[in-house]
Amino acid sequence: MRKLMVFNNISLDGYFTDGNGDMSWAHNQDAEWTQFSSDNASSGSSELLFGRVTYEMMASFWPTPQAQAALPAVAEVMNSRPKLVFSRTLKKADWENTRIVDADAVSEVRKLKGLAGPDMVVMGSGSIVAQLSEARLVDSYQLVLHPLIIGSGRTLFEGVAHKLELKLDKTRAFQNGNLVLWYQR
Repeated sequence: MRKLMVFNNISLDGYFTDGNGDMSWAHNQDAEWTQFSSDNASSGSSELLFGRVTYEMMASFWPTPQAQAALPAVAEVMNSRPKLVFSRTLKKADWENTRIVDADAVSEVRKLKGLAGPDMVVMGSGSIVAQLSEARLVDSYQLVLHPLIIGSGRTLFEGVAHKLELKLDKTRAFQNGNLVLWYQR
């Protein structure tokens, strides 16, 4: 059975986007963080799952020369991996290896988990994360806690009505103040 992981950034006050939907605050790079990002992206093989908004943001960056220059290993992974974007409005996807799914994310992921294939990772995509978490389809979470307070925004689990019990698997602290938390359901 395929596994589903969520990878996301959150501020110290619990937001994954600020009040304007911006996530640029999550990109505080230094050599240690860049190496971790490259190693983390390159480990294993997985299908990337996105909602439309996150997909459009990612597709506007990762195929660019700027992404290749800044994080070449991550850009290679992001561009080469299969991508699935949940959207009822997006009709065309130009980013390589992308498939658009105009269906309920919960039903589709439930079906995909039962099929052979690589594990899946949801990146960003707060509403998709909340839906899949509420349906108990997420197996693990890798959350990057950033040492800043942004004051307002969207929480990662907006709309989750039921208590989710998670087990802390491991942590890693970085010199830039980031703390990565790995949780299992």
